[in-house]
Amino acid sequence: MVTASAGDSARPADAGRAPSGPGPDPSAPLLSLRGIGKSFGPVQALTDISFDIPAGQVTALVGDNGAGKSTLIKTISGIWEPSAGQIVWKGRPVHLHGPRDAAALGIATVYQDLALADNLDIVANMMLGHEKRRFGLLDEVGMELTAKKTLADLRVTTVRSIRQVVGSLSGGQRQSVAVAKAVMQDAQLVIMDEPTAALGVTQTELVLSLIEQLSSSGPAVLVVSHNLSDVFRVADRIAVLYLGQLAAVGPASDFDTQSTVELMTTGRSARVGNGNGSSASSVSARGSGTEG
Repeated sequence: MVTASAGDSARPADAGRAPSGPGPDPSAPLLSLRGIGKSFGPVQALTDISFDIPAGQVTALVGDNGAGKSTLIKTISGIWEPSAGQIVWKGRPVHLHGPRDAAALGIATVYQDLALADNLDIVANMMLGHEKRRFGLLDEVGMELTAKKTLADLRVTTVRSIRQVVGSLSGGQRQSVAVAKAVMQDAQLVIMDEPTAALGVTQTELVLSLIEQLSSSGPAVLVVSHNLSDVFRVADRIAVLYLGQLAAVGPASDFDTQSTVELMTTGRSARVGNGNGSSASSVSARGSGTEG
């Protein structure tokens, strides 16, 4: 069932990049947000955000402009430290001091601009910063084989040659290269920010298929999107933000398009329940339930 947000908003002790204590809990969600808050001076951008991101599933993060989506993914990515709450990775609290800490855990973020070098080919982009060397020289053959295998594992078949310059690729192909780069870095959580924005029908289909293939291979995927058709196509779970608070979170089957729009625009909906509008349950942006 869909639940409203909650959580302990107390700021955690600094767990650092390598927290002490017992090892990862195999039964715990991959990532848990517990009472996450973020303020910029007097402006409260996020308040009491609590939900789980399980491994092997696609979680969609939706909300209107200004709802706090970008702030939340930048907090998960280590760009901004939370002002309150805990980030829990595999059952262990962690404190992310920067993007390198997130990357060390296995969190990779693919932003809208994709951060690709248009003047380099696909292999060079995928291996950038992680180049292989052999006898002190770049191992071009080894890097090419690695890039080919990664694209094949993701079932990316629309690329004519992996030696194509990235600037010549379509939007969907560029998304594929950016995601493949994240996978090569052993990402366990891939965050995708508006991955189908400004793409045509064919390229959108390519990206959605890529998301499905990625999650089925084990990593968790967090997709930020305004396109509800895309969301309901790929999402296993949906989290809705409204004015910096969590309006609702739960299995995608508990939502429909109308209830999701209502939650995005008003923070509540009487339709949330089994996804077909027959439930009379009401979800408030300031709810008191917790996700179990």
